[in-house]
Parts: sequence; C-alpha cells; structure tokens
Amino acid sequence: MAKEYSRTQRVADQMQRELAQLIHRDVRDPRIGMVTLTAVEVSRDLAHAKVYLTLMGEATEEEIAQNLSALKDAAGFLRVQLGRSMKLRSVPQLHFHYDESVRRGVHLSSLIERAVEEDRQHPRESEE
Repeated sequence: MAKEYSRTQRVADQMQRELAQLIHRDVRDPRIGMVTLTAVEVSRDLAHAKVYLTLMGEATEEEIAQNLSALKDAAGFLRVQLGRSMKLRSVPQLHFHYDESVRRGVHLSSLIERAVEEDRQHPRESEE
C-alpha cells in the first residue's frame, strides 16, 4: 500500500500557505505586484524548494522579471520567517519560477471560444 501523502508534499503545502501570507503581509518591496503562488515543489532531502507563481492581470515580461528579482532578493528574509513559523530544522533554499500554465490556459480558452464562435457563424451544409 503506497503512502497517501509524503512528508515532502506536506512540507510543500505548508510552505505554500506560509509563503503566500508572508509575501502578502511582510515583504515591502514595491516591485512585487499581485502575486499568487500556484505550487511549491520540495526536493526529497528538503534542501531546495521551487516556488511557482503567477501575476494577476496581463503581466509583461519586464514585470515578471521584476517580481522574480524582488522575490529572489527577499528569499533570505522569507527563509528566516519560514523557519520561525514552520519549526523546521533546516529551511529549503527558495527558487522562484514564473508559472506559464495559467497564461497558456487562458490563451487556449480564447482559441477554443473563437473556434466555437466561428462555427456558429457558418451554417452547416445539409447532406444530400
């Protein structure tokens, strides 16, 4: 019988919740916009954590780079705060990545909607 929920997954889920609160409440960098954390992946040895994020609205490449840079600069502060709140012996190093899946999903949805609308505009030819 397989484990239902591994320790690394529990740590990742808790880190996601804590980081979302910390970024919103304690990080005072004007470069950081409306950030949403979509996932956290923690390595098996708990040494590294990939933090995936998206930005609200239409974000340009420059805005994405600014947010990632600001979060990279705040990574040390965030690690200290995570250590205090999560009571971990060693807090993983944080690596921030922009999550393209939301942007791709919106793009694909708009393509599907456009195709459906075009189908509605063209009447079907009757089969003879």
